[in-house]
Amino acid sequence: MGKELLIIFVKNPELGRAKTRLAATVGEEAALAIYKRLLERTKSITQPLTVDKTVFYDQVLGENDLWSEKRFSKALQIQGDLGEKMGAAFQTSFEKGYERVCIIGSDCYDLTTNVLNQAFYALKSHDAVIGGAVDGGYYLIGMNRLITEVFQNKQWSTDEVFPSTIQDFKNKGLSYFELPVLNDVDTEEDLGDWAQDILKEHKS
Repeated sequence: MGKELLIIFVKNPELGRAKTRLAATVGEEAALAIYKRLLERTKSITQPLTVDKTVFYDQVLGENDLWSEKRFSKALQIQGDLGEKMGAAFQTSFEKGYERVCIIGSDCYDLTTNVLNQAFYALKSHDAVIGGAVDGGYYLIGMNRLITEVFQNKQWSTDEVFPSTIQDFKNKGLSYFELPVLNDVDTEEDLGDWAQDILKEHKS
């Protein structure tokens, strides 16, 4: 076990459960195909990292799936809202002895290995790191000790999440590093060229 851990939150890729806001305009099958591509992208950018990696599934532990157990450990998210889920994942990770922990979802096609490396490097000299999303949320948050406030009293999936998290850092007098703002995929407008072949396939 190393000192650094990347937590990856994923949904079990099932029809009707993945990307529901996106499915409202492109259909459930296209939304599921797009989510599977996002999962593949997330795997490809996280695999080269030298940190430990744990995939947290939302329903059941995946077996013989995209995430090789040689490279990724696996765990289950707890029940609760997003803040409770993330807070519990961080708490468990720090209790295991990790010193620098970051979390990402599987919705950000624009995220790169370089940005992830930047996040862990920032934690060597800052209390926290955050990567804001275009929609006002964040695609990554990291810390070198559990900061419970950032997971409490949040209106998840709104544009208040990022600014109120920054305010939490300031209220506690914490040093923090901001990563580049990137685009999370929630709706059809968020899709880039990488998804056009899927959309065409499911329109035909």
